[in-house]
Amino acid sequence: MLLVCDVGNTNINFGVYEGDELKVKFKIMSKMSRTSDEFGVIILELLEHNNISLEDIEGCIIASVVPNVMHSLVNALKRYVNKNPLIVGPGIKTGIKIITEAPKEIGADRIVDAVAAYDIYGGPVLVIDFGTATTYDLVTANGEFAAGITAPGIKISAKALWEDTAKLPEIEIKKPASILAQETISSMQAGLVYGQIGQTEYIIKKVKEESGLTDLKVVATGGLGSIVSEETEMIQEYDRNLTMHGLKLIYEKNVRK
Repeated sequence: MLLVCDVGNTNINFGVYEGDELKVKFKIMSKMSRTSDEFGVIILELLEHNNISLEDIEGCIIASVVPNVMHSLVNALKRYVNKNPLIVGPGIKTGIKIITEAPKEIGADRIVDAVAAYDIYGGPVLVIDFGTATTYDLVTANGEFAAGITAPGIKISAKALWEDTAKLPEIEIKKPASILAQETISSMQAGLVYGQIGQTEYIIKKVKEESGLTDLKVVATGGLGSIVSEETEMIQEYDRNLTMHGLKLIYEKNVRK
């Protein structure tokens, strides 16, 4: 079995693969400071709760955009899972060639998503990850990471609304019954959700226009991506497990059995 770890700004998402099957997924918060012992105990408990035997874990891979988590997490995996994790970064084989001006600035999560989308859906493909930030990454037909766009995520926009205004409350992010809101909560939900849909459609349109790739396939992932994907025909696929799949692929490219 393979343990994959996606360290994001909000959560650390774990998955366990048995062959090509994603057996289980679980997550913990990444914003909370933890020691390697705390990480280790939590991971062991979650594996046990999901009926995964530690002896069955043959390898581990991490993609992270949160550097200050890595020391404790890596040590936890070494001490408690008895595995030295492969870390996505410079020197790792991905099968994707980055042709942007500053390749080392591309986040590990974006590379992983690009690898997965190109493998599953082919190219050209635009990968949209609705995470803490909303990212749009263009992969060409030849498997080249050609361009990326970064925008505030829905949760960042929502947080700005209720933290920077005196009377607006913290709300659940969901699509309201109508954009013609008549009270505060649905008014905020309409602005957040329909605003994200509008942004998404416009960016997809401009990417197609400037790249000339009219046959561009659009694939979305990320927790809130399902909300947007259901509301626009410009996204062809929503794949909740895209990052997990990309981590598995990269591990297989770098570790020969």
